[in-house]
Amino acid sequence: MKSKMIAEAEGQKTFLLVLAPGDEAFSVITDFARREGIGAASLTALGAFERATVAWFDVETNEYVKIPVAEQLEVLSLVGDIAVDDKGKPSLHAHVVLGLRDGSVKGGHLFEAIVRPTLEVTVTESPAHLRRKKRPDLGIALIDPGA
Repeated sequence: MKSKMIAEAEGQKTFLLVLAPGDEAFSVITDFARREGIGAASLTALGAFERATVAWFDVETNEYVKIPVAEQLEVLSLVGDIAVDDKGKPSLHAHVVLGLRDGSVKGGHLFEAIVRPTLEVTVTESPAHLRRKKRPDLGIALIDPGA
């Protein structure tokens, strides 16, 4: 992965990340956020994966149902945010829509994805920090604007 800050104004920074073939997207983006100390950001991306695992959150069981997709995929849309988790570390939350060879799509919460040939990610850091807090009643962590 290569990265570059492409803009900075009034406390807001914008970074471009270019992931390489074989990079695991979720962990590479998370590691970048930790290295840069990013406490609040939004992100978008496009590119392609050789395979991915997305998930659907089942509110009845408070569990993610994983959906493996084992084929070459176009990243039609990837959007997300970064907030500080209960341990004080940057936490990535991303959703993705993936295009399959036949033109159909699969999508959901991004769990894992192997880049092939590239993923171009724009991360826009905010000067404010966001806090993601675990909600035991839901089984997931959500951003708490008041924290």
